[in-house]
Amino acid sequence: MNVPEGLKYTTSHEWARVEEGTVVIGVTDYAQHELTDIVFIELPDPGREVKAGEACCVVESTKVASDIYAPVSGKILAVNEELTENPNLVNESPYEKGWLFKIEAADLGELEKLKSHSEYAELVAV
Repeated sequence: MNVPEGLKYTTSHEWARVEEGTVVIGVTDYAQHELTDIVFIELPDPGREVKAGEACCVVESTKVASDIYAPVSGKILAVNEELTENPNLVNESPYEKGWLFKIEAADLGELEKLKSHSEYAELVAV
């Protein structure tokens, strides 16, 4: 899988990238593979304030429901509405079409606490 440049990662398998001043969040290829077939996604409400590490979204697959955590603090600006009709976009394109939500970060410096691609690769290779 082709992984875009500049992503930061959480130990709970979310990715984050800065795009036009906002932080776009999704689940990693590793996470979608572990979840298997995603059948439903409960997206957060736009306007909601979240803290880094707070559960704010739920992804349900044929085998498990999993909380998704905000990698940074801030306000939810947008959600990927396409996922309500086609949740398997997360399986098909976790880094592009399968993004979950966007946050207006209260402090972009929080991204520095996240893992780089090489650090995350070590984590999932264990």
